[in-house]
Amino acid sequence: MVCRITTFAFEGIEAKPVDVQVQITSGNPFFTIVGLPDKAVGESRERVRAAFSAIGLALPPKRITVNLAPADLPKEGSHYDLAIALGVLAAMGVIAPDSLDGHAAIGELSLDGALGQTLGVLPAAMAAIAMDLRLICPEACGPEAAWAGEGALAAPSLISMINHFAGRASLVPPIAGELAQPAAVPDLADVKGQEGAKRVLEIAAAGGHNLLFCGPPGSGKSMLAQRLPGLLPPLSASELLEVSQIQSVAGLLERGQLSRQRPFRAPHHSASMAALVGGGIKARPGEVSLAHHGVLFLDELPEFPAQVLDSLRQPLEDGSVVISRANRHVRYPARFQLIAAMNPCRCGGGPGDGACKRGPTCAQSYQSRISGPFFDRIDLFFDTPPVTAMDLALPAPSEGTSEAAARVRTARDIQTARYSHAGEGRRPVNADAPASQISEIASPDERASALLSDAASRLALSARAYHRVLKVARTIADLDGAGGVRRVHLAEALSYRRRIPGDQPISSPASLAR
Repeated sequence: MVCRITTFAFEGIEAKPVDVQVQITSGNPFFTIVGLPDKAVGESRERVRAAFSAIGLALPPKRITVNLAPADLPKEGSHYDLAIALGVLAAMGVIAPDSLDGHAAIGELSLDGALGQTLGVLPAAMAAIAMDLRLICPEACGPEAAWAGEGALAAPSLISMINHFAGRASLVPPIAGELAQPAAVPDLADVKGQEGAKRVLEIAAAGGHNLLFCGPPGSGKSMLAQRLPGLLPPLSASELLEVSQIQSVAGLLERGQLSRQRPFRAPHHSASMAALVGGGIKARPGEVSLAHHGVLFLDELPEFPAQVLDSLRQPLEDGSVVISRANRHVRYPARFQLIAAMNPCRCGGGPGDGACKRGPTCAQSYQSRISGPFFDRIDLFFDTPPVTAMDLALPAPSEGTSEAAARVRTARDIQTARYSHAGEGRRPVNADAPASQISEIASPDERASALLSDAASRLALSARAYHRVLKVARTIADLDGAGGVRRVHLAEALSYRRRIPGDQPISSPASLAR
């Protein structure tokens, strides 16, 4: 007789069903697990054996075969323990084999029979509900599983599961964890001076645009970037679910507490490619996926290895990252907003004694560490001037994060209505507008079109950069409450394009708008 129960294997954040088949036959005592298990799955037999011994059960002196189907799907991790143990209990007759019908199980066993914290419970619970199954998970993961809907069962130990299926005690369905209180974010009013930088930060927040600050040390680049999360609206319900699934697979959910605050990830410039885009032996999500629907902040941008930065080009364009292995491909969502900061040159390029003594060649050499195609994916470039002692002596600005966030929220509401039928995987913001819609949503007037044509020729804009200028102009128009893109909006958007180090600005937005 073969006893069955369902569990799940993870490919990215997708939980794929695995049929756990257990058969006990006569023959030499042997416990084997087949179906492409990795070392952690193969060690399940020892954890199951020890857990059975702890609750007073012994494995029968027969041949026990556990098959994890489909056999060509790689099985990784320790979360198969509970499903294997329940299948063996059913095959031994300790619990009725048909009692496992309509159930799925996920969880790691301790040697004393307790069930410990397990990764990926939220996507597993969602997959179980889609299959009309009731998920059994560790008690510590119950609040997380309950977010997927009703029907989950959370057990503290293996003996509690036996008593439940034997009818001696019933497990209480878990209660969803509370929404975590958003962490306090620094206020934009703390930044003195840099009014132009605050304006471009507001534009980036309103349209979801990628932004690069370039300026000498101490000019407030990192301070400004750290205040961006306070300008962004909270996660929507669908975004919250996507972000939480990634955090569940990565083990970042504590007691099932979800947060509507957008992620803000700031990896060090020594981070490897696997740490940034994902990978490793088990193809774990990287920083770009942990920043999904949030912000990825790269400080000291040229100090990142060139190969690591170029690995971001695909997720910046497609909103996902694919980790390739010899026998499979794992896809993680990575729709993030990039904020970067850098010094103008290796010397720092600051005022006074800190000024660069080697001229424009130093800046050109330093910035050449970043490839042109990577720069082409950044919408907004802003040179942050040094902050003077006079700026620091001024009183705090009257306008801070709350006022700027209100304007951002109004602009975002306009974009949400505009992109109400956006394709799957796209954010309802101007930065993610497909090229096929740009001419419709950001159609400039006659004077603005003439300005754009002239600027595209003078700046040698690529097709991507051309469209990004239009998207930024559309965002500026949304902040102004304008129905169409006018010359003044396009002039400001063009003023934020990148210039070659050492060049003078093309012109001011005001002069371009004339």
